[in-house]
Amino acid sequence: MGSSSTGSTKPHAAFLPFPAQGHINPLMQLAKLLHSRGFHITFVNSEFNHRRLIRSSGEDAVKGLPDFRFETIPDGLPPSDSDATQSIPDLCNSTQRTCLAPFLELLSKLNSSPELPPVTCIVADGIMSFGAKAAGVIKVPCVQLWTSSPASFLGYLHYKELVQRGIVPFKDEHYISDGTLEMPIDIPGMPDMRLKDFPSFIRTTDPNDIMLNFVMEESQECLKSSIIFNTFDELDKQVLQVLADKSPNIYAIGPLASLSRSINTPEIQHNWFNSSLWKEDTSCIQWLNTKEPNSVVYVNYGSITVMSNHHLKEFAWGLANTKYPFLWVVRPDIVIGESAVLPKAFTEETKGRGFITSWCPQQQVLSHPAVGLFLTHCGWNSLLEAVSEGVPLVCWPFFADQQTNCRYSCTAWDIAMEINPDVKREEVQTLVTEMMEGDNGQRKRQKAMEWKKKAEAAISTGGSSLANFDRMIKETLRHG
Repeated sequence: MGSSSTGSTKPHAAFLPFPAQGHINPLMQLAKLLHSRGFHITFVNSEFNHRRLIRSSGEDAVKGLPDFRFETIPDGLPPSDSDATQSIPDLCNSTQRTCLAPFLELLSKLNSSPELPPVTCIVADGIMSFGAKAAGVIKVPCVQLWTSSPASFLGYLHYKELVQRGIVPFKDEHYISDGTLEMPIDIPGMPDMRLKDFPSFIRTTDPNDIMLNFVMEESQECLKSSIIFNTFDELDKQVLQVLADKSPNIYAIGPLASLSRSINTPEIQHNWFNSSLWKEDTSCIQWLNTKEPNSVVYVNYGSITVMSNHHLKEFAWGLANTKYPFLWVVRPDIVIGESAVLPKAFTEETKGRGFITSWCPQQQVLSHPAVGLFLTHCGWNSLLEAVSEGVPLVCWPFFADQQTNCRYSCTAWDIAMEINPDVKREEVQTLVTEMMEGDNGQRKRQKAMEWKKKAEAAISTGGSSLANFDRMIKETLRHG
């Protein structure tokens, strides 16, 4: 072969993230970790997201290194150059139906290249089960990274039972308001759960609902593989114990963002290969530098959450009325069907103490001493970043695992308070003020600092996440 003998013995991991921001980030963090252990990496984005990466971070973002390369496959959707997240149901439907063939084609191309070591394993997103099928075809091991919370995974695994019991899909739309969602559901490892705390795709009256069926199938398929969870043993102890009985090999390796940052090898700095699909505004860090410790409310609803213009205004005036300085990420596409425009009176009222931007380097923001509270949609990446930095939360979950994460944040981990889905400015003001200066808020702040210490211990030498990472490489990827 054209590669040297050392090149041909180097393990080669092909990474396959689901094509959305919250999935690309943890897969990229895991890729950097495996690269630091001597793996050649091929990171496979969709063609659509590859173009977005170049738009947001320039050609360098996908230039790669000799042993960390980027490739693409089509996502099966009609061509588009828009700079927003694609429809999630359409993506799920399309990746499941159309992506296996182009992925196999790519693997064949990689394996026939004289410059590259042959692919020795596949690391697939937990909802891209065709990655495991491809691994079977080329006869290499596959491990899947479940990018949302372990509790959500256990929730998805119980979808089948809810369908069999006739609870889901719901009989008619009244379930939203008639108290049905308050029904307690007893699941081993998940105490005090109600239907409303389940991942939200059960909220349908259609037995053919794309998302209901997609996550039901993909979670069951994922069980057949070795599974990595982006968490640490202590945070999800109960759930992980239950899952260990269901799957042969599970590994809690997280928080991945912190772990990948802690491994600084000379050839790949942790900030290389920025995986943000939006252009980040770093000027907010200079603004935070001018603020007192724990004085700023950081507000970000992630990459997918959308809301009505009315709710956007309620959040705005709720924040304004707290009188705290705030840093607010308002994506251009956050309002359903229209551009996000904040009231002029609000902009004038908060001049000097409000910083509004369309995207920011979140990890840097959350680790900044000025940030005292995070108003979040409770996506798993955001939640883990907050836990890693000891920042308490006010949660406004939108969909998928966010309701489950919110429940755990408010009860099991005791670091958060929840805002009503139909948000009112008075409630925003009350909850933010309580979390910033009330007794309950102080208690939750203290709890958040305790979890930060536990997260740090997990990724330190001798910590559970680092030990699980090394064990996963040996047992699953058959290396080391």
